[in-house]
Amino acid sequence: MSASGGSKAIVAALGANLAIAASKFVAFAFSGSSSMLAEGVHSLADSGNQFLLLIGGKRAQREATPQHPFGYGRERYIYAFLVSIVLFSVGGMFAIYEGYEKISHPHKVEHWYWPVGVLLFAIIAEGFSFKTAIKESNELRGKLSWSQFIRRAKAPELPVVLLEDFGALIGLVLALGGVGLALLTGDGVWDGVGTVCIGVLLVMIALVLAAETKSLLLGEAAGVEEVKKIEAAIVDGDAVTGIIHMRTLHLGPEELLVAAKIAVQHDDTATEVATAINAAESRIRAAVPIARVIYLEPDIYSEAEAAKGPDPEATPGGPNPHPAGH
Repeated sequence: MSASGGSKAIVAALGANLAIAASKFVAFAFSGSSSMLAEGVHSLADSGNQFLLLIGGKRAQREATPQHPFGYGRERYIYAFLVSIVLFSVGGMFAIYEGYEKISHPHKVEHWYWPVGVLLFAIIAEGFSFKTAIKESNELRGKLSWSQFIRRAKAPELPVVLLEDFGALIGLVLALGGVGLALLTGDGVWDGVGTVCIGVLLVMIALVLAAETKSLLLGEAAGVEEVKKIEAAIVDGDAVTGIIHMRTLHLGPEELLVAAKIAVQHDDTATEVATAINAAESRIRAAVPIARVIYLEPDIYSEAEAAKGPDPEATPGGPNPHPAGH
């Protein structure tokens, strides 16, 4: 699931959102519909989000430095997390506030053909963007369900665009429903209700994005299939007889760190051990090309030590063997 940045989907979404935002603000100016204002801000926030994703993808390509020896691949996760914050604050909270104001002080929707026409145009444009995102995602999704793809994808851009476009389409339907009910009943409160529903939807999507990108920022291991390939590549049954323990970590969507303690023959010379390690590294990179950083530590396998289980003192996040002040 270490995917490309889905730049085609991002650009398609950016173009659609800029055009839609402009049309929604025009419709708001003529009709006074709060749903149109909320949707205009939503599309503007989405456009800013696509800019953030493009910036994150560009900055992640910088070369490693002595201060950041593993490179800047995680910049893409940081900017994706910023997207969730923008969607929550600018999109969701603004829409909820605007909807509350419209419910408290309702007024009729004027020039109904503006908001209705713009919403229909927006549904078509967002549908095109959503179709592009689905097409790019299908190339990487395999047999995973959509929820599994969003949870497991290591590249954050496609899940972000998918959720944004999906939320935008639902939001447009809510806006159309709010405006339609306001026109049918002559009561502008329904326009405010539709606006609040849009805000709640955006907040929910933002929370999902925040949870997923937080996990990526903390550091996720390789997928199950990749771990199996790495394990199979390390052990050759001759020089490397087994894996004592192994850790993997995504340094970025297309960069994987592999650290393992491997079992070697007890009577091997240093030259033989070094040759075995180099061969194992080559096999790992052939099996999983995104394994860019590999550390293999040779050791002699001991059944007695293995029976003790993992050492909690040696586990990241485990008990601190030397507490402060002791």
